Parts: sequence; C-alpha cells; structure tokens
Amino acid sequence: MNDRLSAQIAFLKQADKLKTVDRANTLLDQSRPENSAEHSWHLALWALVMGPLAGPDVSIDRVIRMLLLHDLVEIIVGDHPIHLETDWQSVAKAEHAAALDLFGLLPLDQTQGFLDLWTEFEADQTPDAKFAKMLDRCQPLFQVLYASPKRPDHVEIARENLATGRAAYLSEALPQAYEHAVALLSEAPTEENSFTQRLTFLVEADQLKSVMRASRLMAVDRFENSAEHSWHIMLYAWVLAEHSDAEVQLNRVLHMLLLHDIVEIDAGDHPIHGQVDHAAQAEKEEAAARRLFGLLPQDQTQVFSDLWHEFESANSADARFAKAVDRFQTPIANLETGGGSWVDYEVTYPQIEARVRPAIERGAPGLWDWLQPYLADYFTVSARG
Repeated sequence: MNDRLSAQIAFLKQADKLKTVDRANTLLDQSRPENSAEHSWHLALWALVMGPLAGPDVSIDRVIRMLLLHDLVEIIVGDHPIHLETDWQSVAKAEHAAALDLFGLLPLDQTQGFLDLWTEFEADQTPDAKFAKMLDRCQPLFQVLYASPKRPDHVEIARENLATGRAAYLSEALPQAYEHAVALLSEAPTEENSFTQRLTFLVEADQLKSVMRASRLMAVDRFENSAEHSWHIMLYAWVLAEHSDAEVQLNRVLHMLLLHDIVEIDAGDHPIHGQVDHAAQAEKEEAAARRLFGLLPQDQTQVFSDLWHEFESANSADARFAKAVDRFQTPIANLETGGGSWVDYEVTYPQIEARVRPAIERGAPGLWDWLQPYLADYFTVSARG
C-alpha cells in the first residue's frame, strides 16, 4: 500500500506545476495572467453552478472531473491560445503523449481511468464532454467581457471568437450565454436569464485567485493562492479517496472542496500556524458565506451554504475526509520546499502533532501514517541545524 500511495503522491506533486502555466487570459482585475490550475478550478465551479442548464443526459460530476484534468497536459506542452496560428494536429499528438506520461505516474487502474476521461473530453463527442467543452469556451469569453478595465485586443479576439470562431456555436448550444455576450460586446442593455442569474457569482469568484496563502508552490518560489489550492486538493481527494477512513461520497467531497475557500474572498486566508481570533474569523466567514452564496438563485444558495457549513463542522464522513485532505496537502508542499511556511512561522513538531495530525487521522489515518516519518525526519534535521 505504501508503494501505491507513494505513486499517487508523486503524481500530485507533479500536478503542482500546472500552477506555473500562464494562459493568454488575465484575471478580471487585469493584475496578472490567469494560470491553468486556477482556470481549471474556476471551470469546475462553472460546471457546478451552471449544472441546471445542462441536459438530462449530462452528469455534472463527470464534467467536473473532466475539467479538473483537462489542462494537466499543459505542464509538458504549455498553453496554446486559440487566436494564434497553430498546428493543432501536432499539438494533439504532443498532448496525448503528455497525458500518457503524467497519468502514467499513477497506479495502473487510475492511469487508465484518468486517461479515458481526458480522452473523452478531447474527443468532444459525449454529452458530458460537450457540456465541459462548452464551459471551457464560455469562461474565457466572459473573463474578457467582465474585465475591468477591458483590454481592447482581448475584446477583439472575443468578438471574432463569438462571430466565427469556437464560441460561435453557442448561439444554438447555449443561447442565453451567446445573447448576453453579444449584448456586452455591443454595449447594449442586457436581460436577466437563467445564465446571467448564475454568472454574477462566477464573476465574483474570480477574486479567489488573488487571495494568497502562507504555503508556497513546489516548482517556483511564490505563494499559492486559494483558487489553485482548491483545484489541487480536489485532485488530492479524487486520487486519494481509497484512503478515507470511512466510505465517502466522493462527488460530495469534491463539491465541498470546490466551495470551501470561497469565503476567503471577503474574510481572507488565516494560516493554521498564525495568530488568529477564531471567533472573529468565524463571524467574518459566516457573513461572507451569506453574501457570496446569496448571489446565486435561491435553491443553489441553500445547497452551497449547507455544503460549506458541513465542511466547516466536519461532522460527516464526507467532511472529515475533505478536512483530512485539506490538512495533508500543505505538509507535502512544505517538505518539498525546505520547510516553506513552517520556517516562516517557526513551527515545531509538537505543533504539527497538535494542529495537523488530528484532522488527518480523523478522516484518513493512512495518510498520516505515510506522512509522519517524513515529518519526523524533517524536524529532526531542522532541530540539529
């Protein structure tokens, strides 16, 4: 089992590199390029939020998983903006080879499952893949049209994409989105519909990409943001689900982790090893949950709020496993970066035992058993130094 878990962790470490792949799109506030990991998180959120607009033959949970995986190959081949002249056949071959390499890090059964799902997305033939692709074409379009300030060159690319490019088919596939985009491009009045009722929340969610955490990336020396963190721990939960201490509904776990840090848009991130007024922080997060989930249609407001509260209370098997994964990811990154936030906060091994171990052991004790020897080695060497 240790060999299997080590292989899974090796894949998850490699996946961290997606956070360093920049896309042509920028954040809504124009502060920097969007990266492919936070884009993948945002698309998964689009899938969950726009799910009611999908046909009855679409499984939103499969769509979410496709979108978590779809850009991983960019770790090896990079991003290819649609407006640039590109040999797409060569890109497809390179991406398939990259998929074989990346998913091949996993145990064989998971390799095949992940590769099949990624291939299905690329083929764009099944109802699930078509809905996932449609969202992948919508999100960058509205990322441009809701940017502040708008970049004229990006607006022109969006206009061409909508008129004759990959997004033109939205006029039939998702007319509510197409009509809203056309109105925004022409600066005409817009009408509320089932798409725009959900878009407000998704636009607001872009701010999570600017909430910085105390942990660092493994591949480069910068702090991780909460959107890419949310994507990464969803991948952790998916890959490591078999190590849960109890039977869990993985799709519910993924929904929890997709939403769990949304409140940080208003309340900010508060490191586990920092000095925090927990009562005041809880009040801020509760108010943030009311405001942010309140932007959604009423039925989704209630569902999302209930999921967030369940995660926070950690009283269900699903929430306990989600919490375990959330605690497990940062130590992996810190071990890879020479201590990371442990050095910044002068963390000791007893603090790890008190603050990290309980949550991991409650939801996935096997993960703690795997992690503990590495922690002991690190803190033993650190103490000598």
